[in-house]
Amino acid sequence: QVQLVESGGGLVQAGGSLRLSCAASGGAFGTYAMGWFRQAPGKEREAVSCLSTKEASIYDSDSVKGRFTIRRDSSKNTVYLEMSSLKPEDTAIYYCAAPTAWLYYCTGSTEGMDFWGKGTLVTVSS
Repeated sequence: QVQLVESGGGLVQAGGSLRLSCAASGGAFGTYAMGWFRQAPGKEREAVSCLSTKEASIYDSDSVKGRFTIRRDSSKNTVYLEMSSLKPEDTAIYYCAAPTAWLYYCTGSTEGMDFWGKGTLVTVSS
């Protein structure tokens, strides 16, 4: 059974940094697409960053470009989201997700993302 477990969230001041981790188990996700999404209170879930299959492409939302970096450690079946220059508007629950299909191209949509973690809360104070 596929499980995705996020960690690394917390409280940080504006301008600070955090690194989120998503550990995958129950499958070999070394080359699968993996994505980070977030949901702020009262808002819809949105894509943050996503690695397409075999890192063929990377999707970053406009709001995080230049500040967030997604990367994978295949040996650990773990995907990271390195966040810097954090802003209060980055406050949200962050989720990682993966598709069932091996071939997946990230577009910023949640469509096709079949497996989800429970999320980790990031709070950025001003």
